Amino acid sequence: MIHDVAALTAELTDMAAADQRSAVHANSDEPAEQLAWRRLTARHGDRLNEIMDEYGWPTAELVGEEAARAAWLIAQHADRQLDVQRRALRLMRQAVSAGSAGPRELAFLCDRTLVNEGREQVYGTQIAGVKDGAPVPWPCEDPERMDERRAEVGIEPFDEYVAQFSLA
Repeated sequence: MIHDVAALTAELTDMAAADQRSAVHANSDEPAEQLAWRRLTARHGDRLNEIMDEYGWPTAELVGEEAARAAWLIAQHADRQLDVQRRALRLMRQAVSAGSAGPRELAFLCDRTLVNEGREQVYGTQIAGVKDGAPVPWPCEDPERMDERRAEVGIEPFDEYVAQFSLA
């Protein structure tokens, strides 16, 4: 089991590194680059599903902080595999309740899944695009309380968050 966990830890961190290298192609003008990104994230989503079959949510206690964050990133980018995203969200929610995962990452995954389902996000973490040099979030439920909800899970206020994306 210890060897398996060490191998799992290495595999998750390798998958996240490949994801980060390839992410620049997600919205490429070049169809072959976009296709490579989609294939990579689909392969990773499939593998994460197998990992969840065997281990449940890969928590930091099990695989360490870096690999646990890698699992979250893989789930976050499984945009065309809603079943995988929903399952990861459910398992991660249980892990957060048990104190084994962070509410901040859960909030991002929650919003990402809701947007992929065509629903309003809760925390305003998902950006739809840029208009007049300013990031525009996907629609958010109860937007006047968004910063309050963000604070509850350790996410900076929306204006500070989007300042990172501004083209000014």
